[in-house]
Amino acid sequence: MKLLTLALFAILLLVAARGVFFSFGAQKPTDYAENGPAFTLKEHLSGPILSEGVIYGPTGRVTNSFTAHMQGNWEGDTGTLTESFTYSNGQTQEREWTLTAGADNTFTATAEDIIGAAQGVVSGSTIMMTYEIVLPERAGGHVLSVTDWLYLTESGVIINRSEMRKFGIMVAELVATMRPATTSP
Repeated sequence: MKLLTLALFAILLLVAARGVFFSFGAQKPTDYAENGPAFTLKEHLSGPILSEGVIYGPTGRVTNSFTAHMQGNWEGDTGTLTESFTYSNGQTQEREWTLTAGADNTFTATAEDIIGAAQGVVSGSTIMMTYEIVLPERAGGHVLSVTDWLYLTESGVIINRSEMRKFGIMVAELVATMRPATTSP
């Protein structure tokens, strides 16, 4: 019985280690510090941007897809990124981020549905941002912890991957592209 208990404990440790060492959450901004092209907030989050993506639910199946028209504008170290989403289920959503560049490649970001300020780091070809978001009432009004990773590709396309968690359990994942649009919305 003792051997079985130790074996189960070892399996649980391996599962937990996999989540820490081999998953989305194991990434650190420093992992990408030497990667190029260099992600620059003011350059790559400026002008008209078109985003298209999918949202996966807790079962790993796509629950919704979206198109978003974005517009980034900067004055000094402060920028706004307005987002206008249209979802495949017919819902629409508007958000305006206010981004403030800080020291050492850090930044903060605020929006109406964000609790407090998001904390971000630019490192090499990536951005990592963490925050808490309040879902709309029609989606349950839940508060989720979000980790966003944005990866800049050589062609200038940004790949966005986000995990949303409640009580530490992943409940949704978003994967999207962001690319300069030829015209603003």
